[in-house]
Amino acid sequence: MSGTTETGGEHPAVLTEARDRILFITLNRPEAANSVNSALGEGLLAAGRMLDERDDLTVGVLTGAGRGFCAGMDLKAFTKEGDPRGLEEFVQHGTAKPLIAAIEGFAVAGGLEIALTCDLLVAARGAKLGIPEVKVGLFAGGGGLLRLPRRLPYALAMELALTGDLIPAERAHEYGMLARLTEPGEALREATALAERIAADSPLGVRWSKDMVRQMQGRTEAEFFAYQAPHLRRVLDSDDGREGATAFAEKRAPVWAGR
Repeated sequence: MSGTTETGGEHPAVLTEARDRILFITLNRPEAANSVNSALGEGLLAAGRMLDERDDLTVGVLTGAGRGFCAGMDLKAFTKEGDPRGLEEFVQHGTAKPLIAAIEGFAVAGGLEIALTCDLLVAARGAKLGIPEVKVGLFAGGGGLLRLPRRLPYALAMELALTGDLIPAERAHEYGMLARLTEPGEALREATALAERIAADSPLGVRWSKDMVRQMQGRTEAEFFAYQAPHLRRVLDSDDGREGATAFAEKRAPVWAGR
């Protein structure tokens, strides 16, 4: 363990812990179902920046304290402080490095939109997923209407958007929305195991692999290779690029620097 950082004052809304090239990020408002107020939004944004800025980190795992992942925006806080600060920037930009969501209980409304900002989703059986904003006079404004149809069949994504109904994690897994489906209580353990496999790989290779997959959807082959060229050169010329080749030749495990 390389230390714990708490964000959010006396009762931190977001906790972070760096360990073995993994940043564990915990939404920490269990008394409010981890609903998003400004303290949580700003804490989540700060945690994402920490993941991206530290060379000793390769991947993040995002989870929620208590009985569920996140119930979305704190409507009581919204009436007092308006839109939660930090949330819009996080759901728009996410993180440059891979982020895995570990979901127990529920990820609904803005909570699911936060999860969809992540690259891989791990959820426990029985967890409820959906964007029910239409039931309370709103619509999903945190990227769910963009990202949900990319992870689910069009008809199902449209049904969820229009009805506000929730689906169980089991059904989401059947349609390929989840990377892993676990037994209740095991989502964080499975997400950590997945993160450990990623953390063993080249940090720059991982970061730019994520970027290429995300940015190149729907692009032509010519656009793909033109976009890839400078990033590939950057990785080949990096310290880790040389370390990977040297370690392979010397038949030893590489020691990554993240640069």
